[in-house]
Amino acid sequence: MKKLLVLFVIFCGLSQVFSQKTNVVNEKTKEDRNFRIPLIGEVAPSFTAESTNGTINFPIDYGSKWKILFSHPHDFTPVCTTEIMDLAQLQKEFDKMGVKLVVVSVDPLETHVQWKKAMEMVKLNNKEPVKIKFPLVDDQSIVISKEYGMIHPATNSSQSVRGVFVIDPENIIRAIYFYPMQVGRNTDEIIRLVAALQATSTSKVRTMTPVNWKVGDDLLVANPPKVDEKNPNILADEGYYNPAWFLWYKKANHE
Repeated sequence: MKKLLVLFVIFCGLSQVFSQKTNVVNEKTKEDRNFRIPLIGEVAPSFTAESTNGTINFPIDYGSKWKILFSHPHDFTPVCTTEIMDLAQLQKEFDKMGVKLVVVSVDPLETHVQWKKAMEMVKLNNKEPVKIKFPLVDDQSIVISKEYGMIHPATNSSQSVRGVFVIDPENIIRAIYFYPMQVGRNTDEIIRLVAALQATSTSKVRTMTPVNWKVGDDLLVANPPKVDEKNPNILADEGYYNPAWFLWYKKANHE
């Protein structure tokens, strides 16, 4: 009986030690996967990698263009396939806006090549197949995914989450999106976002876009213009109007 009691005590002690070690390992694993996301206003992390368009040096290869870096979990997966094919359908639209697209995942280049070939033969939403001109980047080493904080601790996976980084001509990050694995991104909203950033960046005065803004809509004015008491109508002539004293707009056709 005493022997059984001793064995039971030893077993309990070993179980507790093993449990503690397991918890330490799990916590360390989570800590190791806690990669920082570069934030709005910071310089976009640079990288050199192989892609379906050859070796690319991001973002320097794209000069003074706007850039959008997309990440996706895996090749040949349903949601990712619809996203990449829709981006391909919108390539001319992005070209008109002066925007370059780069897509990253942790799959090897060989898989990217096969996936690209397959997608270029598929009709999506009754649209004719198109060639994918933007690069699909090999990130097997997950170096890029780490640099951009696209490996999230709670996912317990080495897959990149669905990330979107909008980067301006000065290589500054201007906007960030993250989507869960099961939800596809909205390309119309991405185009609207870039158009809004471009409109406010090129405005002669400091402007912003109001809710649900679309190309051609009036812009918000960040700072109320000065009113000339001798000529109060001059602001209206310059395209300014205000529904409230704290809410000023400038008409788009006066930009």
